[in-house]
Amino acid sequence: MGKKISERVKLKRAYETPDTDDGMRVLVDRLWPRGVKKSEAAIDLWMKELAPSTELRKWFGHDPARWDEFRKRYTAEIHEHRDELDRLRGLIADGTVTLIYSAHDETHNDAVVLKEILQTHR
Repeated sequence: MGKKISERVKLKRAYETPDTDDGMRVLVDRLWPRGVKKSEAAIDLWMKELAPSTELRKWFGHDPARWDEFRKRYTAEIHEHRDELDRLRGLIADGTVTLIYSAHDETHNDAVVLKEILQTHR
């Protein structure tokens, strides 16, 4: 296989302008990004099932102090959705995929964890 997963998977905030380099744009949040028009978001696929549960999202609250525990809990949740994860892996095998998220914190969010899972777990 040509490019490594790390080169095929990009992360981008929903509020950034879509780009042709994004490839397949996959929204990985449970809620649609506030204030973003569907017509302008250029989302190809919305994978709500791969987003953290409502309970986990509310518990985490984007608190960096809860980051390590959030990563553990979210990883456990993700593995309950193997079919969706496999579907996402299939898209990545076909080309570049950009995981779209709405969090302000670019280092402590579900898309970061999802990318880690895609890179490390088979």
